[in-house]
Amino acid sequence: MKNRLLLAALALLVLPASLHATVDDALSFAYEAATPYVKEGYTFREDAWGGDLGLGDQKAVTAQLFKGNEYWFCLGTDTDGATVTVNVYDSNGKIAGTKAWQKGRFAGVMVTPRQTGTFYAIVEVKKSPQERTTWALVYGYR
Repeated sequence: MKNRLLLAALALLVLPASLHATVDDALSFAYEAATPYVKEGYTFREDAWGGDLGLGDQKAVTAQLFKGNEYWFCLGTDTDGATVTVNVYDSNGKIAGTKAWQKGRFAGVMVTPRQTGTFYAIVEVKKSPQERTTWALVYGYR
């Protein structure tokens, strides 16, 4: 009897984790969003940001960008039916993205910095059927 209770308790602890998506899955979608830019010669860093956000929540991540390079920030989520966005701002709070797109679980923004400095990528979940939506952001340069 004691072993059954222990197994049931363990199953309850493991089951929710297996039902929820992971940031690793979202990272796969972020790299999928980046695929066209890899073909254009962008080198994507292995560093990535990720987590989960509630509907309407935002997360800022910082990146040091260098004048003379072009960057693509690509965002992905593994949540079916979710809509995510990413925008990049300079240290003065001005939008730095020169091209941007959003398509369901994917989004991207291109930045050509006018000066070297710290930039802020703002990730937001605009729509989601889940209470928390996992996301991942990658960036590449050339």
